[in-house]
Amino acid sequence: MSPLLLLGVLAVSASCALAGLAVISGFDGVHRRSVANLRRGETRGAASSPAEKSALSTARQWFFAVAFRLTPRSMVRRLEGLLTRAGRPPKWPLQRLVAAKPTLAVIAGGLSLLILLQSPGARSLLLGLAVATVAYFLPELLLYSRGKERRQQIGLDLADTLDQMTIAVEAGLGFDGAMSRAGKNGTGPLAEELVRTLQDIKVGRSRRQAYEELAVRTDVPDLRRFIRAIVQADMYGIAVADVLRTQAAEMRMKRRQRAEEKAMQIPVKVIFPLMLCILPVLFIVILGPTVINAMGAFG
Repeated sequence: MSPLLLLGVLAVSASCALAGLAVISGFDGVHRRSVANLRRGETRGAASSPAEKSALSTARQWFFAVAFRLTPRSMVRRLEGLLTRAGRPPKWPLQRLVAAKPTLAVIAGGLSLLILLQSPGARSLLLGLAVATVAYFLPELLLYSRGKERRQQIGLDLADTLDQMTIAVEAGLGFDGAMSRAGKNGTGPLAEELVRTLQDIKVGRSRRQAYEELAVRTDVPDLRRFIRAIVQADMYGIAVADVLRTQAAEMRMKRRQRAEEKAMQIPVKVIFPLMLCILPVLFIVILGPTVINAMGAFG
């Protein structure tokens, strides 16, 4: 491929990416409503007329409707589940993700078509299809990675949070008060989920339903086990302080066991880089002069 054509492909790809991001970023309804509320009452510095704003909003709604129609219902439900496990990032609502999937696929397909026209062949065609497929599923991969990191962080913070709740309950607070104290004083995804659970209870959800939804949202086995123990303690009248103390000790033990397991995996993981990168260079440095001298002596 000539340098001029490569430069053209890069320029087109950058332009398409910026255009796609500009179109997709317009679907954040919360941001638009917030800006409209802040600008309410302004009479100067209007960027565009109401007719232009209405036309732009109509075009965005049409684009979203087309993207939503192109996305299967099962994929929308899967995106909803991934968003829930990822903590629902405010910058990436569901409608933006649904619009991003076909946009990225079209951009990748157009760039692949340019490369295919320059160098036609089965290899270029397969490469283009692979790039378009990866671009289409890229939002789901990013959400899955975000959700996995979030679950790991919740698993790490669970033992310390249970210790704080145990101290609060032993000091005289109820379980909801201890959960509120841990949620307000803590940082991270677990504290956010505790605060949301208390909000669900305040708006009328039953405690058992709110706890079960917490387990479903986080999808952490240790937290699900703790929620099950709390529900059983509430059902059979067991002291919550004893349950918290037992669960906190169990979580600390499991966290220590996971750390030991990862530490024992390190020697196995180091073997392959050692054999492929370090040992060949070491052999060359040690045996290189000997081989050269032997070749000189017998040459």
